[in-house]
Amino acid sequence: MSQMNIATVDLNLLKVFEALHEESSASRAALRLGVTQSAVSAALRRLREVYGDQLFVRTGRGLAPTLKANQLKPVVSDALNKCRQSLAMVDPAANQYDGRSVSIGLSDDFEIAYGRRLIEEIGRHAPKLRLIFRQTHSQIVARALMERSIDLAITAGGFAERLLSRQVLGEGGYACLVDPASLAPGQQQIGLEEFVTREHILVSSGGFIGITDEGLAALGLSRRVCASTTHFAALPHLLKGSTAVATIPTHAAQAIASLSGLALLPCPLDLPRYPVELGWRTNTQIDPVVLKVREAIVASFKTE
Repeated sequence: MSQMNIATVDLNLLKVFEALHEESSASRAALRLGVTQSAVSAALRRLREVYGDQLFVRTGRGLAPTLKANQLKPVVSDALNKCRQSLAMVDPAANQYDGRSVSIGLSDDFEIAYGRRLIEEIGRHAPKLRLIFRQTHSQIVARALMERSIDLAITAGGFAERLLSRQVLGEGGYACLVDPASLAPGQQQIGLEEFVTREHILVSSGGFIGITDEGLAALGLSRRVCASTTHFAALPHLLKGSTAVATIPTHAAQAIASLSGLALLPCPLDLPRYPVELGWRTNTQIDPVVLKVREAIVASFKTE
């Protein structure tokens, strides 16, 4: 690799790098930057010289970043965001959110229940800012934040890492969803005996045992799980036309029931409540745009 210093590097290359990493495609990066595809290809050749690495390799589905590119991405994006911040300092009235995005890690139960409200809140306070919702859960959220693949996260805990801050947004409980056709006329709830005899759909990020199994085990009971899924959004399709029941966080159950026509029932088991927390990287120089989104998330949960 030849000797490089910042005086010899065109800093526009960093914008191309960010676009290539986020779009995984030279043609999409070109579209995003308003330049030709050949200009992006030329910039990529130069980037490879600067960093002494392939950076992006062609796969059947576009461009995949190398290990080096993944290590560079948070540093490059931070640098570009600092530049965007500097422009906002010169002209605070200017639209400092155009071209900016903030990544929020959350499981799709929170996305289903709060996503629309968040989009509206951000639209009011940070017009033209793009929200990126990324799937995460409490077991992996700390690493995702530390690796900077997300800026903020909403989960039921998981922020014990020393370099992370957290704020409690509220607490949640559980409710049941069933196909109303599987209920008797006028039936508003299911008892524990019926609950145990029905088949169950488990929503889990990977485990075979859920909080419901733990609650039943404490009573010396068990249930039969006919299928498990990682996505709450699949439940209407998996429950319709069956007698199966899904026990999920109340906020998601309410949102899914209101759109899908599934019946929302109280959970016959006394399950423990859990905290809903907002987490972020502790940093003295907090990005004002991330701060704005943090405030919008807190406001969205307060309007419950």
